[in-house]
Amino acid sequence: MTDVEVDLTGKTALVTGAGAGVGRAIALALAVSGASVAVSDLNIERADRTADAIRAAGGAACALRADVSNRFQVANMIEQARDAFGGIDILFNAVAILHAQPLLDVDEWSWRRQIEVNITGTFFCMQLVARVMADEGGGCIINLAPDEDGVSSLPAGIGYVSGGAGVIGMTRQAARELAPHSIRVNCIATQASDESKEKVASAALFLCSDSAQSLTGHVLQARNGDPFEDWLAAAK
Repeated sequence: MTDVEVDLTGKTALVTGAGAGVGRAIALALAVSGASVAVSDLNIERADRTADAIRAAGGAACALRADVSNRFQVANMIEQARDAFGGIDILFNAVAILHAQPLLDVDEWSWRRQIEVNITGTFFCMQLVARVMADEGGGCIINLAPDEDGVSSLPAGIGYVSGGAGVIGMTRQAARELAPHSIRVNCIATQASDESKEKVASAALFLCSDSAQSLTGHVLQARNGDPFEDWLAAAK
């Protein structure tokens, strides 16, 4: 459960990386708020489990398999979500690969895979979903990135941190370019630990709410003591 109550009845959300971790928490929170949720994951069994949990609680969900670093699979994922629910109002990009290796030990495959998934995958999802949203009158896109202030205490690795910096930059530029299409783009920075799931879910619901209609291009730190806490209070 989250500490934010938002009515998303009639909305459709696509959540990538929703089979486990933060992505699963986001998918469940959106469903509790009334959204129909397209649950995407590289592992279809994990996606099925999240979708089953949503349906068991009385929500609407479908499970999709996609490698977000593959543009064709992303396009197919989006079409399946539209076929299931008729449109996409919310995109939450929660996919991220973390190879916790020291810089001196990172091999080329590990580096490329993290960049392909964490940066290129986020780009593919944003671009292709934004085209749909632009045609349908707007929407809300939320990306996930590492909390830069907290990452030093984690075995994050340079590939993961670099990917997060790229996602933050893409968020801000996409917000500028998509504003004329009534598409808001924001980012939640988190340590991606079990303890932060509820905070990230609350941030996601807030960014989808009417209280956040004027916010775009922002990076919200999903931890205590930030201005984010004041924005959450406005959404309660």
